[in-house]
Amino acid sequence: MNKKLKIKDNHFTIKSLNKEEFFPLFEKHRDSIFSQDHSLHFRNFLSEEENKKIKELGKDCYDQPFSMNLAVFDKKENFIGWSFGWQENPNTYYMCNSAVLPKYRRKGIYSALLDLNIEILKDKGFQLIYSRHNATNNNVIIPKLKKDFIISKMELSDTFGVLIHLHYYTNKTRRKIMDYRCGEKAPDGKLKKLFNM
Repeated sequence: MNKKLKIKDNHFTIKSLNKEEFFPLFEKHRDSIFSQDHSLHFRNFLSEEENKKIKELGKDCYDQPFSMNLAVFDKKENFIGWSFGWQENPNTYYMCNSAVLPKYRRKGIYSALLDLNIEILKDKGFQLIYSRHNATNNNVIIPKLKKDFIISKMELSDTFGVLIHLHYYTNKTRRKIMDYRCGEKAPDGKLKKLFNM
């Protein structure tokens, strides 16, 4: 698609480029446009192994995204809880829904389910695990906060009402950046170096 424009006495063309054509042009000018921007791309400070796993996760994420359906059973093989979710992109896993039946709550089952989710998803190479919850769903929000999830944003949904988004960063530096970004902690030596302070 090419679109020709005439604005006052100047002629311009807007072109649709593929990524091989577009990104070299973007990279050439990015620093001059965003020199005062305090953004930080996390891929630049991940380990070689972490970046390798992201690349691997990216291969099939749109055709066959990774998904997981965990089910919890009691000693008598009664289904008592679950957790399911799916990959959204090469970095992010959406933990869509988790629950434990009321009779089995407050026994550590949800926390164990959460630990297993984190273990599997970390090992798989996901950088971000997130979930959305009704703002008053303390039965889920509190255990997640105890496991180092953080409140990252709020959403007003026509379907569910007010939702809290919880993020878990598998990379400790990214987690530290969130503490700095929200104003909770001053940047330490490592963050000062990353942000060129």
